[in-house]
Amino acid sequence: MSKATAQPLSLKVASGAFLAFWCLLAAFPIVWIAVMSVKSPRDAFAASAWDVITGPATRAAGTGLSIIDIVLGLAFLFFAIRWAFTGLPKLVERFSPPGLIVVGWLVGAAVFGLAFVLVFFGILPPVFGVINSILGPIGEPIIGLTTEHYQAVWGENQFYRNFMNSMIVTAGVVLISLTVGTLAGYGLARSGSNLAFWLLILALVFRALPHSVLVAGYLPWFINSAEILRPIFGDLSPTLYGQPWAVIAVLVSINQPFTIWMLRSFFQNIPSELDEAARVDGCSHFQAFRRVIMPVMWPGVITTGLFSFLLGYNDFLVTSLLLDAQNQTMVPAIAGYFNRETTTTDQVEAVAAAVSITAPLFLLVMVFQRQIVSGLTAGAVKG
Repeated sequence: MSKATAQPLSLKVASGAFLAFWCLLAAFPIVWIAVMSVKSPRDAFAASAWDVITGPATRAAGTGLSIIDIVLGLAFLFFAIRWAFTGLPKLVERFSPPGLIVVGWLVGAAVFGLAFVLVFFGILPPVFGVINSILGPIGEPIIGLTTEHYQAVWGENQFYRNFMNSMIVTAGVVLISLTVGTLAGYGLARSGSNLAFWLLILALVFRALPHSVLVAGYLPWFINSAEILRPIFGDLSPTLYGQPWAVIAVLVSINQPFTIWMLRSFFQNIPSELDEAARVDGCSHFQAFRRVIMPVMWPGVITTGLFSFLLGYNDFLVTSLLLDAQNQTMVPAIAGYFNRETTTTDQVEAVAAAVSITAPLFLLVMVFQRQIVSGLTAGAVKG
């Protein structure tokens, strides 16, 4: 690096300190609620931060972690995360069918997540219990920890139903948004007419509308959908209000302008000479798009798909207004823990549920981090 571009020491220290402070500020809430979720209500809401961390009341109840548990657990987490960044990508690239690398990543991420949960929460605790009983005093708990709140959330409160509803909504939003977004983005990127420009402006204006406006506009149609569809389906006409399909329709309407804009920028970075070469070789427009352009576009598609996933996964307003209690997703279900009759136990269970919904997000980012970085850099720099 030349002296002209070298940063002064003061700037390096200031930028490093700011970055460290920002990381601490961003990570603190997640780490703190994770600690609270494995404590008894008395420890979770203790006035002393040290009591929240060590959990004396939880430890007095006979549940906690010993030194052996902490050391071996951290070692397992280290090697699991390291393998997810190094070993998992190699396996996915090796065993994925040609042209289906995204499917391979989805299967690999799901298998890795299930295996991690099975080993970390199912196999390791009894193994550590045997080791602690053999070691005697060294195996005594030093930090209070309990999983009873997670068991109550996923077992007694059947939070897995909300998880499945969230997956249905999110999968529908991602699949429809990416399908329409890739086709529309490709067409607009290769079009030189003024109509394409005004369509993009219209999409941007539509994206800027408040979500409540779209919900209010769709709501009468969803409520009266059975009567509207009766001429087509007869007595089998469905009522969309309260069903996941209604939420998917609204969230796709909200998300589609963003996906079109983002994917169009990715397509513009792909030289049009690739299309022309494919046409010369005998491909139609769609064949050139599917066989030549899309394999180059996968990082951009994965990056856009992640943002679409976050929209459907984290939505509160649309899902709380359009879904009934039976089809409720996770975020509104967590809000349902808080009411006038809420106890401290309910609040800790809500915290445990909040921690639970962050796990898939970490898994997605951890598994697809290479594609996300590649996609963001590809979309940021004009090729």
